[in-house]
Amino acid sequence: MSRDTSLKIMQLVQVIRQCGEWKKQGKRVVFTNGVFDILHPGHVLYLAEAAELGSKLIVGLNSDASVKLLNKGSNRPIQDEKARAIVLSGLEMVDAIITFEEPTPLEVITAIQPDVLVKGGDYSLEQIVGAKEVLDEGGEVKQLQFIEGYSTTAIEQKIRNES
Repeated sequence: MSRDTSLKIMQLVQVIRQCGEWKKQGKRVVFTNGVFDILHPGHVLYLAEAAELGSKLIVGLNSDASVKLLNKGSNRPIQDEKARAIVLSGLEMVDAIITFEEPTPLEVITAIQPDVLVKGGDYSLEQIVGAKEVLDEGGEVKQLQFIEGYSTTAIEQKIRNES
């Protein structure tokens, strides 16, 4: 892993400081989150679209413990949080990755105060964690269209059926 790639993986205090610097430079900070267990075209297209909404994209990554709380299945996550963070850090459109332990990224969202909060279109505005907090601070909440045909669950099932 190159030094630049590893620098994208940050602790909360680092991401707060980095966001402050970006905002002072007039950069528009975008935040999204997810498990990103087996990175597939749906993830890449979603992250690219999210990145286009601002200058810098921060990805909140569910920790292994957090994924277990989401009840995605007994075998999830398939890749551990370190592996998932490394894969995400290799994507050009991702500027920072912060792993969170809680069931939701609310603490991260309130700490960094992104200009834009992004989730997939499979979430209603009321379901988007941090939406109220971002809107209250004058930010925006964007729902991106869900890309049909791609899901980690479907990939996992296909692998099981072919084994």
